Parts: sequence; structure tokens; C-alpha cells
Amino acid sequence: MDTNDAIDIFAALAQSTRQEAFRLLVAHEPEGLPAGEIARLLVVPHNTMSSHLAVLARAGLVRSERRSRSIIYRADLEAIRETVQFLVQDCCGGRPDVCQPLLDSLQPCCVPPATGEST
Repeated sequence: MDTNDAIDIFAALAQSTRQEAFRLLVAHEPEGLPAGEIARLLVVPHNTMSSHLAVLARAGLVRSERRSRSIIYRADLEAIRETVQFLVQDCCGGRPDVCQPLLDSLQPCCVPPATGEST
């Protein structure tokens, strides 16, 4: 990733509806959501949502796939991983302990609950 790619990603996410749409798609990984459902859940007109999804797609944050008559959108989690890696690639000046809190904060979302724990 280069600086221009990162700028495109941040510009795409610098608008509240696009940020909400992206976060919604992250929450619905790996199935994704149809464009109409994204618009309905965010209470945004379909044509407006299409424009926002196009911006996210051009920035490389979402992918789309036609399924029958619907277009299903999915968050590109690899793009987010690359963005975070770009931001912290020179982190800590050779001291991993400095970056450990950041790494720890990314873990809870992906760690399944232990067997027998209630949610």
C-alpha cells in the first residue's frame, strides 16, 4: 500500500454514511448484504447508497458480487489489514512492547468465547 491508497481509503471513510455502511458490512462478514438491505438498515435512499457503495468500492474497501437479481456487498477485511499495517509499519522503533496494547485491542473481536461461557 502506498500513501495515495491510504488517502483514498481515509477519504472514503471520512463521510458518516459510508463509514456506517462499511461498519455494517464488517459486522455481516462473511455473508455480506444486498445493497437494498444496506440502504434500508441505514435509512438511506437506494440511489444515494449506491453512490456511497461505489466510493467504498473504488477505495478497495468493499467488493460486490451479483447473486440472481441482487448485488451483495462485502467488506474487504484484507484492505483494512493492509491499512492498519501501513499506519503502524514503523511502530515502536524496534520495541514490540510499545505496540502490544494496539495489537491486543484488535484481538477481542476475533476471539471466540470459551466453551461454557455465557454471552
